[in-house]
Formats: sequence, structure tokens, C-alpha cells
Amino acid sequence: MELTMGLLDTHLNTIKSGIKTIEVRLNDEKRRKIRVGDTIRFIQVPDEAEEIRAVVKGLKVFPTFREMYENVSAEDMGAQGGSVESMVENTYEIYTPEQERKYGTLAITIKYVV
Repeated sequence: MELTMGLLDTHLNTIKSGIKTIEVRLNDEKRRKIRVGDTIRFIQVPDEAEEIRAVVKGLKVFPTFREMYENVSAEDMGAQGGSVESMVENTYEIYTPEQERKYGTLAITIKYVV
């Protein structure tokens, strides 16, 4: 199966360079359908100027972003040098704590497909 997700251009570049190997998302209805071996088509937002594809290599569910960030390498998520606290705060600019409580979180291990 192929899923489509939006992604900022800085994150697209870190995936293409091999730095970012874990994508962070809510474990909502759309993400619960993801399986190892699926392909994700990441489209640059907001202008959709570029797209890339990555294969799902692993999935790990966490109840909170904090718990995820305490157990997953920040470097693998493309978040070098940030504290867990700052990573959580930055994530809450995208997702709300209410969404986090409702869905939980998902660390998606990916491999860029050239």
C-alpha cells in the first residue's frame, strides 16, 4: 500500500540525505493502517514542489511524544541537539496534547527510495 503524507522541505532533505530515518506522527486512523513494507509518498508542504518515497521498515507505538523522545534516537528523527522538552514543545506546535491523548504516537522507521 502507498500512503501520502505532507512534510516540510527541511525534513525531506534530511530523509534524502539519510540523516532522518524515523518519522514522527500521531497514531491516528490513517497511520494505524500502515504496515512494514508499505511505501510512504512524502509531499513537500505547503507548495507541493517536491515529493519523495520511503519504505516502512518498522513501527513503534508510544502513548506520548515525551515517551517516544526518551526512547528513540533524536538523531534518527533528524532532531539533533534538542532536549526532550524542546522536542515535545515543538511537536505541540503541530499536534495538540488532546490529539496525543486520543491517538497516542507512532515512530515510523523509513528508508528513502531513490
